[in-house]
Amino acid sequence: MTARDYTERDIHMSLDGELPAEEAADFQAWLAANPEMKARSSRFEADRAGLRRALAGVLDEPLPERFARIVSGERVPARRAVLWRSAAAAAAIFAVGALGGYLAGVGDLGLGASADDRIAEQAIAAHTVYSAEQRHAVEVGADDRDHLLGWLSKRTGVTLIAPDLAAEGFELVGGRLLPSGGKPAAMLLYEDAGKNRISVYVTGDGEAKARGTYADADGGPSAIYWLDEGYACAVVGTLPKERLADVARSAWRQLAAGAGIG
Repeated sequence: MTARDYTERDIHMSLDGELPAEEAADFQAWLAANPEMKARSSRFEADRAGLRRALAGVLDEPLPERFARIVSGERVPARRAVLWRSAAAAAAIFAVGALGGYLAGVGDLGLGASADDRIAEQAIAAHTVYSAEQRHAVEVGADDRDHLLGWLSKRTGVTLIAPDLAAEGFELVGGRLLPSGGKPAAMLLYEDAGKNRISVYVTGDGEAKARGTYADADGGPSAIYWLDEGYACAVVGTLPKERLADVARSAWRQLAAGAGIG
């Protein structure tokens, strides 16, 4: 069959087991060719798993007889049906709120839930693709730092420095230019002595002011991100959360100072 254009709706259909079997291979190929959508799919799957864990005890309980009558189609007083629907909605909202609290907090950063974590999805997608590369992870290496930073600053329209993360055990590998929702973004890649890699993703992002975290429940890359005064930054890695938080704090302080953000 001819491959079609897939959308976020198809991601949900796939996770729900509703995507036609004959489209499965084409859909997986589409995900592989669209790292941002692949990261989004992984996030939805992680959220789904977290929600299931939060409701595990409730999901395994048998339905009370009066609710089973609703499911079977037996007529029940309207008020009872309304109360059941309200209770179910409240339980779902509570579970999502609890899961959101997990996604929003890393260590003692004190970060609140962000109004828009799109930056995290884009940064994780880029990190997933390029951090695994050995020979082609970056376009310009750390040995040409001045050219790298001048080029990326000019293309992104933001003042970019390469944070010194030596105290946290990381050295700059280099960087590259990336697309970010129709705008250019910069990614700086760092590596420690154990070959662990983290990336610093920076782009201009309007006048929004937000900060947040995204922690993959399945152990994939996590992101800590800030948006402030038209400057958006995300630090991504698979480090233990406290170590990633320390690296992110150091990187953001230096980036903000370099950009003149108070």
